[in-house]
Amino acid sequence: MDGNLIEEKSFEFAVAIVRECRKISQEKREYILTKQLIRSGTSIGANIAEAQHAQSRADFISKISIAQKEANETKYWIRLLYATQFMNKEIFESLNMKILELLRIISAIVKTTSSR
Repeated sequence: MDGNLIEEKSFEFAVAIVRECRKISQEKREYILTKQLIRSGTSIGANIAEAQHAQSRADFISKISIAQKEANETKYWIRLLYATQFMNKEIFESLNMKILELLRIISAIVKTTSSR
C-alpha cells in the first residue's frame, strides 16, 4: 500500500467529518455526539501521519492499529448520528462508504506489515 494514498484519504475524510459536524452543530444544536465524531474522525489521519514517521516496525504497527481503532469508533458515531436523525441518509451513506474504505485499507496495511 502506498502510504500517501491512505494519508490523503484519511485527510479528506477528516475534512468531510469537520464540515458535517459543523453543519449539524449549527443547524441542529447537537454538540456532544459531533464532538466525539470530530475527535475520532480526525484522529485516524493524525495516527496515520505519525505512523509514516515511526521509529520502528512495531511503532508503525502500533500507530496504524490506533488509527484502525479510531476508524471503528468513528463508524459507530456515524451510525448513531444517523439513527438519531441528526444526519440524513445521503450524508450517512457517503461517510459510511468512506469509513468502510479506510477500514479496508488500514486492515490490509496491518495484515501486510504484521506478516513481514
